[in-house]
Amino acid sequence: MSTPATMKAVYIKENGSADNLIYDDIAVPKVDDDSILVKNRFAGVNYIDTYQRSGLYPVTLPFTIGREGSGDIVEVGKNVKDFKVGDRVVYLSGSTYAEYTNVPSAAAQKLKENVSYEAAAAVGIQALTAWTMIRDGYPVKKGDIILVHAAAGGVGLLLCQMLHYLGATVIGTVGSDEKAKLAKEHGADHTIIYTRENVVERVNEITGSLGCHAVLDGVGKSTFEDSIACTRRLGTLISFGNASGAVPPVSITCLTPKNLKLMRPQLYNYLTTPEEREKWWSEVFDLFHKKVFRLQIYKIYELKDAKQAHIDIESRKTTGKLLISM
Repeated sequence: MSTPATMKAVYIKENGSADNLIYDDIAVPKVDDDSILVKNRFAGVNYIDTYQRSGLYPVTLPFTIGREGSGDIVEVGKNVKDFKVGDRVVYLSGSTYAEYTNVPSAAAQKLKENVSYEAAAAVGIQALTAWTMIRDGYPVKKGDIILVHAAAGGVGLLLCQMLHYLGATVIGTVGSDEKAKLAKEHGADHTIIYTRENVVERVNEITGSLGCHAVLDGVGKSTFEDSIACTRRLGTLISFGNASGAVPPVSITCLTPKNLKLMRPQLYNYLTTPEEREKWWSEVFDLFHKKVFRLQIYKIYELKDAKQAHIDIESRKTTGKLLISM
C-alpha cells in the first residue's frame, strides 16, 4: 500500500491558546537516510505540548504538535538497519499529532507482541520521566518519605506506584477528594488536598517536622516555595514541570539553610546514547510487565479534537494519561 501525499495533522502558525491549534491537511513527511516513517496509531498528550503551543518553550513556526507516539513503520531510510517495514514501534520524537511522523531511528523502540499501541503511547514520556527521576535524580531508598505534587496526574500516579514498589512512604498533593482517593488507590500513603489544607503544615505533621527526603514537583510556579519548605535538611527538590507556570529565577542561597539539592531534569538527556535508551526503556517495560504500575487512561481523543485535549489537561482537572487516536 503506497503512502499518501497528504495527511491530517494538528499544528500551529502562531503561539497562543488552544484556539491556535489547526486541524488540516499537510504534506506527509519524507524519510531521510537515518529515519523511519511511522503511520501513527496513538499519540500521547503531555504538558510539553502546551508549553510549545503557548510559546513557553520556543519552537520554529509553523509547528506540528506532539512529542510521543506509537504505530507501524511504513518506510525506512537507506542507512536504517535495526528496523523494517511493518515493525511496531513506540517513539519519542516531534510532530506526533499527525497521521504520519518522520522519526529518527534512534528515537524509536520496537514493541513486543504483548504491548499494545495504546499502552506504549501511554507509557512513553511519563513513565520514563517518573522512573529516571527516582532512580537517578534522587535514588529512592526503602523508608524514604517522598512528596509528590499533583499525585493524581499522569506522572503523579506513576510516581505513587513506583515509589510504593521501592518501599518509600508517599505523600501526595491533590485538588479534590476524588483525586485523593485515586492517589491512594495507586500507592499514596498520605494525601493533602491543597485546596483546603496547608501543604507545609500537613507535611510537618506527617514527618514530625523533619520534612521529606525528596520533593517531586511538576507543578512549578505555584508550589516552588512550599516545595523548598517541605524538603528536609540534606534533602533533594526536583522541579520537573510548569503546570502552573514556569518557576521564576531564584537565588541559589535559598538552598543554604538546609543544604538542599535542586535539580531541573530533562528526560531526553537520559536517552542520548543507545545504551541509555536500552537501559531506561527496558526497565520501564519490565516494570509494566511485572504490573508494578498500571496505566490510568483518562480519555482517548480523536485527532480532530486535540484542542479539547489541551483545554482539559490545562484545566488540571484530569487524572492519568490523555491520548489521541488516529
